Amino acid sequence: MEKINVGIVGAAGYTGGELIRLLLHHPHVNIAFALSNSQAGKKISTIHTDLQGDTDLAFSSEYHNTIQVVFLCAGHGEAKKFLTENVVADSVKVIDIGNDFRLAADAQFAGRTFVYGLPELNRASIEKASSIANPGCFATAIQLALLPLAKQQLLQNVYTTGITGSTGAGQALAPTSHFSWRANNIQAYKTLTHQHLGEIQRSLLQLNGTAVQVNFVPWRGDFTRGIFTSNTVPCTLPLSEALQLYQSYYQHHPFVTISEQPIHIKQVVNTNKCLLQLEKQGDHLVVHSAIDNLLKGAVGQAVQNMNILFQWPETTGLLLKANAF
Repeated sequence: MEKINVGIVGAAGYTGGELIRLLLHHPHVNIAFALSNSQAGKKISTIHTDLQGDTDLAFSSEYHNTIQVVFLCAGHGEAKKFLTENVVADSVKVIDIGNDFRLAADAQFAGRTFVYGLPELNRASIEKASSIANPGCFATAIQLALLPLAKQQLLQNVYTTGITGSTGAGQALAPTSHFSWRANNIQAYKTLTHQHLGEIQRSLLQLNGTAVQVNFVPWRGDFTRGIFTSNTVPCTLPLSEALQLYQSYYQHHPFVTISEQPIHIKQVVNTNKCLLQLEKQGDHLVVHSAIDNLLKGAVGQAVQNMNILFQWPETTGLLLKANAF
């Protein structure tokens, strides 16, 4: 099969590095350029040192349209700036990993309509799209924990806690991303105001039919990558029926697995998996979810969306081994 050419914008950060790692081993893809204004001219492997021996590519500083797909891995707000300052051909599919186009109010930009790229919700729309707004990491973990209940109109109020690793904050230094601050430390942040709430509520409304109140308290965790959430909802269904509901909803979605055993982050780190576990006490159902924030929560899902766009099997280039220990 002939390979397609792809470009990466913002290739020097955490998501850019992970995307390069995936695409170097994707059987249908050739990386045409990896753009980074700050690192232009340097070999990619001097910045992403895990890629030494895998590629001799260097970072570039110029965009060009000799590609079929461009991944936008720059910081939030940078995708709009890039599309304003560069002429991206209509034939080029755009996959934005930032949050610029995730909400309905932002989905129309520069003559493009961005489809919200959660395959387990919008696969049919993704297949026909030319532009994708990749979901946020916490948004992915929380939505996958709740979509089957929303489809049955069983949601009103959700109480969610979630913890994320330091890579979720990006590569730029901040006081709360230093090792000396993170080590042996946990902190709540953006309590009930997290930026992913809008996209979560939009997706749940799409299935539930009425608005869902999501009360979300995120935590910064003492580890580098991974997300674990616990989502509590009132629910009168017996646990066995709830399990059947989840198994039925996800039976044709290859990256979501329902576990009857307790789950943990090490099962999903370095994979595009989402693991879900259900527990029931009285009239309350708790749905736990675990993902890798950089893969299923970012570039793994972006590659999954690319696979859908080009009608390749969703798992192409994404059958990855977890770091179990």
